[in-house]
Amino acid sequence: MRKITHHCLAALGVALMPMLAFAGPVNVNTADAETISAELRGIGMSKAQAIVAWRAENGPFKTVDDLALVKGIGERTLEINRADILLEGAAANPRK
Repeated sequence: MRKITHHCLAALGVALMPMLAFAGPVNVNTADAETISAELRGIGMSKAQAIVAWRAENGPFKTVDDLALVKGIGERTLEINRADILLEGAAANPRK
């Protein structure tokens, strides 16, 4: 039984590796909703669209913590993504 569990966990890890490999820094001041939802953990399309809408209405985010001003984005979401959130630079620009 232990061997089966070990093999199942190993297979799951291999299956998830591509998703982890493609996650990366995203500039929330230039990225579109599709890119934001694809690159940041815990942020689906709805929250990503809210980020883009907030940015359009209020201007660029000045700090990572400013993202908490967007409805649905909490401290936990910020903490798990803090290393991947950029405010300037060209990483993970909108997909073509």
